[in-house]
Amino acid sequence: MSKNRVLIFDTTLRDGEQVPGCKLNTNQKIIIAKQLDKLGVDVIEAGFPISSPGDFISVVEISKVVKNAIVCGLTRANKKDIDVAVESLKYAKSPRIHTGIGTSDSHIKYKFNSTQAKIIERAKEAVAYAKKYVEDVEFYAEDAGRTSNEFLAKVCEQVIKSGATVLNIPDTTGYCLPNEYGAKIKYLKENVKGIENVILSCHCHNDLGLATANAIAGVQNGARQIECTINGIGERAGNTSLEEVVMILKQHPYLNLDTRINTKLLYSTSQLVQQSMGMVVQPNKAIVGENAFAHSSGIHQDGVIKNRETYEIINPADVGVTESSIVLTARSGRAALAYRAKNIGYNLTKIELDDLYPQFLKFADRHKEVNDVDLNHLMELNHINKSKIAV
Repeated sequence: MSKNRVLIFDTTLRDGEQVPGCKLNTNQKIIIAKQLDKLGVDVIEAGFPISSPGDFISVVEISKVVKNAIVCGLTRANKKDIDVAVESLKYAKSPRIHTGIGTSDSHIKYKFNSTQAKIIERAKEAVAYAKKYVEDVEFYAEDAGRTSNEFLAKVCEQVIKSGATVLNIPDTTGYCLPNEYGAKIKYLKENVKGIENVILSCHCHNDLGLATANAIAGVQNGARQIECTINGIGERAGNTSLEEVVMILKQHPYLNLDTRINTKLLYSTSQLVQQSMGMVVQPNKAIVGENAFAHSSGIHQDGVIKNRETYEIINPADVGVTESSIVLTARSGRAALAYRAKNIGYNLTKIELDDLYPQFLKFADRHKEVNDVDLNHLMELNHINKSKIAV
């Protein structure tokens, strides 16, 4: 793998599905898994097989249909979990076991009532046991964001010796600042023996709105896998958003980092996940939100009509959106009114536009948005006829 390639590990079907009210049945999961495979993700975390019979069956069936991506099953650091995951992945062309344990002082003391030494032993045993069944074993150090770098390095070094191929460094609670998370990845790169033989992975949560920033900081400091979800769905405030990190890397070529994602499928994939989970994306969501390429301010509209790049750093077509949207509101200017009128067949003269604009503003002040039906009505009231030549 190229040192500049960033792998995309999608956990929409595992971490994303943990959102209350977003439960998917097996058929829905299969449809989304096929779309993720088509999108070009490198790893699909299909589920947590031991968590329920339904999840086990879903992982089995997803393993059968995925053609290109690695199919991954999550486990805790115990043999029973791993046995069930191995069974669920028996049809996968490229299976991965994702096992791990909490490493922060909080998890060690309150969750496990254990010690650092015992946690390291459990981590080593789990990785070694999984390695007996699959070559590709990913280890997660849960709550790594709040784990001291020194202890985290010790854990990482030991699981590498036990056969781990990927090290997941989760900011489980979304606590880290980007510079802190980036420094943590850098510390591991510089202080863990054998780190050059494995892939470091970022799994960031969005409790403080920093998941995407932290993931990017991670890859800037040497991580080469990002764990993320479509639309950023996930526990509590969500996970790193797949579409955001992919487009950040694409739009900043000087980072010299890239993915193999077919970005033209981002919007349709987002829509599929929204419809399947009933989890509507907020309109102002980056990349895939309803307003991501919509303009209602007159100044912005005029700039975009003259040259799209004036106010858009992404071509909508690059993410599968048909075109930018010029939305008519009371904030819109003459250029936007003329543009939208032309789109429905009216080539307004300057005199017609000057006469129509004050009436348009009065109408717009009484409505949130002026649509094409409203616009046609305004034209009729002003006896303006459509152009003879269709526009």
